[in-house]
Amino acid sequence: GLAAADKVAASVPGVHDLSYAGTGDRALVGTGGTSTLVMVYPPQQGTEVAPPVLDSMSSAIIHAVPGTVVHQTGIEQLSAGGAGSGSSVLTEMLVGVGLALLVLAWVFGSALALLPLLSAIVSVLTMQLAIWGLTYATNIAINPSVQFIVALLGLGLSVDYALLLVNRWREERDQGADNKQAVLRSLHRAGHSVAFSALIASLGLFALVVVPVSFLQGVGLSGLFIPSVAALVALTTIPLLLSTIGPRLDRIRLRRRKSTGPGTMWTRTARTIVARPRTAALLGTAILGTLCAFGLTINSAAPASTSLAANGPAEQGLKALQHDGFPTGALTSIPIRLPAGTDPSATAATLRGLPDMHGVLVADDPAWHHTTSSVIMALPKTEIGTAHPGTALADLRAAAPHNSMIGGDLVQSTDVAHIMSNWFPLLFAVVALVTFVLLARGMRSLLLPAKAVALNLLSVGAAYGVLVLVWQRGWGSETLWGIPATGSISPFVPMLLFGFLFGVSMDYEVFILARIRESYDRTGRTNDAVVEGVSRTGRLVTSAALILFLALLSLSSTPDVTIKMMATGMAAGILIDALVVRTLLTPALVVLFGRANWFLPAWAARLLRVRPAAATSEEAEHHDRDDDGTPSPAGPHASVHA
Repeated sequence: GLAAADKVAASVPGVHDLSYAGTGDRALVGTGGTSTLVMVYPPQQGTEVAPPVLDSMSSAIIHAVPGTVVHQTGIEQLSAGGAGSGSSVLTEMLVGVGLALLVLAWVFGSALALLPLLSAIVSVLTMQLAIWGLTYATNIAINPSVQFIVALLGLGLSVDYALLLVNRWREERDQGADNKQAVLRSLHRAGHSVAFSALIASLGLFALVVVPVSFLQGVGLSGLFIPSVAALVALTTIPLLLSTIGPRLDRIRLRRRKSTGPGTMWTRTARTIVARPRTAALLGTAILGTLCAFGLTINSAAPASTSLAANGPAEQGLKALQHDGFPTGALTSIPIRLPAGTDPSATAATLRGLPDMHGVLVADDPAWHHTTSSVIMALPKTEIGTAHPGTALADLRAAAPHNSMIGGDLVQSTDVAHIMSNWFPLLFAVVALVTFVLLARGMRSLLLPAKAVALNLLSVGAAYGVLVLVWQRGWGSETLWGIPATGSISPFVPMLLFGFLFGVSMDYEVFILARIRESYDRTGRTNDAVVEGVSRTGRLVTSAALILFLALLSLSSTPDVTIKMMATGMAAGILIDALVVRTLLTPALVVLFGRANWFLPAWAARLLRVRPAAATSEEAEHHDRDDDGTPSPAGPHASVHA
């Protein structure tokens, strides 16, 4: 019966297979001799066997051998949760748009909530067209899952930029400006922050092209379009819409309109931080430090097959595989190409003796043998590329004939993960240096950009810590998604998370620091500037972060575990950045640094090609502090109420 099933499987066109009937290898027979394993491969590397082909193969086996139970499983099927994820893409995008609209309606309380959403829809469509054109202009392919991340990230950033512009327009109108003046002032003041933020975020993502991995280079090129297109659309469509239909939309009230002055809650928060900056700094540092400590234990490797799916046919097939005594390493089989003149059978016999090898298959089928080469397939006992890969791959590379070639998608992924770990320090250095220089030019300071880069790195490290806790250790993955601890994080996730999160979280830093800098240039008082900056931008930053957080959280419901990890890490990073870094640490450190925040020596100003910052007067700085030298909780601008 087993041989008959194998022969039927081999008769299905469009695939290559290895079975007991075609190899005679007992490694494909289960414990007790009542089950067999048929290895099915696509005709070309990098493709997948279509589900209809597998279904027809299963049906043919059942028809030929009545009573046979057939299970399908594999890394691809487990990763997809037993079903394709294409149907959920549009659904999750619509969920993100709906959640964004709810937050915007809460922020504005009027039909103005539609403007950022209209801008975001135009931005996302433009980004997708630009990325689609990129695939034709270059040889770099863009992963469909990355395109989905781009869409949600583009939605969040577009809303962020439009939110800042619309809120500043409303603020100027409340201060007595007519509609034209309000549009021009919002474009001049908030527009500068939007353009500056987009430049930094774009370069942070574009820096991924320094890593010699085509997948990451594709993400880097795609990332170049996300913030830049979002800013370009916001800076063109929002002023146009505000100048025409803005006042009419603002009159369509969804609730009682609130003042655009400093928020009462955020004013109290800012005063508390100014009064107790050391306490706020220590609290924020403790939270980030704890999460970063977990982040340092991150294990970058592919998740084990047992962590890829919580249920479904593929997960049932995996359990049946284990029940019948087959090692899960068989799911990560390793093809070995032997040149002409090398005996496949003799080579396989030698390699079977390796300690971590379950079997080495040699097929009778001519499809596996050509005049110039032949292919044999090694089945390791443990899964290669995971946190516990065993020694199979290293042993094969040492024992295989010197003129043979060991490859396959999983071996390639293992090598790529090694390349990425080696290149990560360079990526970090490039992003940190470029960000520092741009911020130093924009803020006319050396300490503020150094602080911003350091806090962003800590924010990314904290996001890594959340990944470790939720996925690597399973503190939430089983409760929320029914997936046990993976023991590792997919190799692409840490680097992609760094590229996306570093650039995006810098937006909030720029929004706050730009407003603090604007206030300081007007008053010359650091503490007053912090109070005004936080009270004016706190609600905006929180709302913008909430929109992006909810959009990314909706992405975590997709079946693919790697996408779940990316969504979880980015959502956690955005939340940590908004609530801990920007609410506690940024204002607290600005207060503690005092005059040093604004120091820009003449030599640095010449290198940066900007004018030196105006010297802070001793009287203005003294006004910021009480007689005992501690920061004063309020200044002339801290007394403004909503």
